[in-house]
Amino acid sequence: MDIFYALGDPSRRQIIELLARRGRSCPMEICEKFKISPQAISQHLKVLREARLVEQEKSGQHRYYKLNPKVVGELGKWVQNLIK
Repeated sequence: MDIFYALGDPSRRQIIELLARRGRSCPMEICEKFKISPQAISQHLKVLREARLVEQEKSGQHRYYKLNPKVVGELGKWVQNLIK
């Protein structure tokens, strides 16, 4: 999955921003912040996972999502090189 495709959707960018502020969240915590269905949130998280922008952690029966610092860092470096 292409990172730029994943970031092309405003809801996915908002999920990234939410995870950047919170550190990690479960899908229901993410869903509470949006006016879209849990199924739509699940699809957005799938796209973000496939683009490797977020990672999924399992704790018992719960799933949590957090930013993938390696990929986000690589993206940041790429942007910084454009500005130079």
